[in-house]
Amino acid sequence: MIELDKDFLIGSMPPIVTPFRDGAVDHDTFARLVEFQIANGCHGILVNGTTSEPSSLTVAERNRQVDIAVEVTAGRLPVVAATGSQSLAETKALTDHAVKAGADALLIVTPYYSRPPQRGIIEYYLDVMAGHDLPWMIYHIPGRAAVGVSLETLIDISRRSANFVGMKHAVDDLGFVSRCFGEFGPDFRIFVGLEDLSFPMMAVGAQGLMNAVGNLQPGILAEMCDAVWNNDLNGARAVHHRLLEINQAVFFDTNPIPMKYMMKRLGILETNEHRLPLVPATPELETRLDGVLLRAGLLDGQSRAAQ
Repeated sequence: MIELDKDFLIGSMPPIVTPFRDGAVDHDTFARLVEFQIANGCHGILVNGTTSEPSSLTVAERNRQVDIAVEVTAGRLPVVAATGSQSLAETKALTDHAVKAGADALLIVTPYYSRPPQRGIIEYYLDVMAGHDLPWMIYHIPGRAAVGVSLETLIDISRRSANFVGMKHAVDDLGFVSRCFGEFGPDFRIFVGLEDLSFPMMAVGAQGLMNAVGNLQPGILAEMCDAVWNNDLNGARAVHHRLLEINQAVFFDTNPIPMKYMMKRLGILETNEHRLPLVPATPELETRLDGVLLRAGLLDGQSRAAQ
C-alpha cells in the first residue's frame, strides 16, 4: 500500500447531489454546489456517489460532473470520483475518464446485482485499476450492492494493487473497521458512509466522512472531524448529538429524496427534482422533514448561501 501524505484524503468529503432541471442535469447549479462546499469548509468532495443518483445518469453525464468538479475546485481541495457500476466496461470507462480529467482519488463500488464471489470481486478491481496509479478505495455498501467484501479480500487486493488505500464503509459494523486497522495500520483510509456512525467510527480511527448530510451544512461535519483530530471527544460527541435527528432524517425515505427536499427547503436547491424511479418527497414526508429542520434551528435563512 502506497504511503499518502498525512493531510491528503482525510476529513469531510460530502457526496454532492445531482441537480436536475426539466429532466436534464443542471450543470450550472452543480458548479454552484461545489463552490458552496468549498465556501463552507469541507475537506474535499465526492462526485457521483450514491447521493448523486448515479444509476440514473449516463456515462457522459457522470464524466461531465467529474470535469466540472475538477474545473471548479481548481486544486483548492481534493476531488474523489466515484466510478463504479454494475458493468466492468462501464466502470473502466468512468475510471479512465476520471483519471484523465484530474481527479485526486477514486471510489469504486463493489459490482452490484450480480452478487459475485470474493475471487470475482478481486479480479474485477485489479482489471479496472490495471495501468492506473491513482489512489483508490472500495465503496463497501452491501445494503445496496447485495455483496460485501471480506477482510481476506481486502488483504489480497492490497497485496496486488499498491495504490489501494482504503474504503468507504457504509455498514453498521465497527468491529470490521477495527480489524481493518489492525491489519493495515492507522493510515488506512476509512470513510464513514452511515451518518449515525460518524462519530463512533471516527473515534476508532476512521479518517473522514462521506455523508449525504454534508449537502446541508458542510461546516458541521468538518467541525466534527477537527474535534476528533484535536482529541476533543466531548466536542465531537456534542456535534454527534446535535446532528442525530438530521442524520436519521436522511433515511426517512430512499436517499437522496429527503436530502433534496431539505436542500430545497433551505434554499440550497431551487427544485428537488429526481429521475425515475426516484420521485420527490410526499407532502407527508415534507411535513416531517420540516419539523426536523425547525428543531435543528435551520429554517432561519442561514443556509441560503448557495443561491
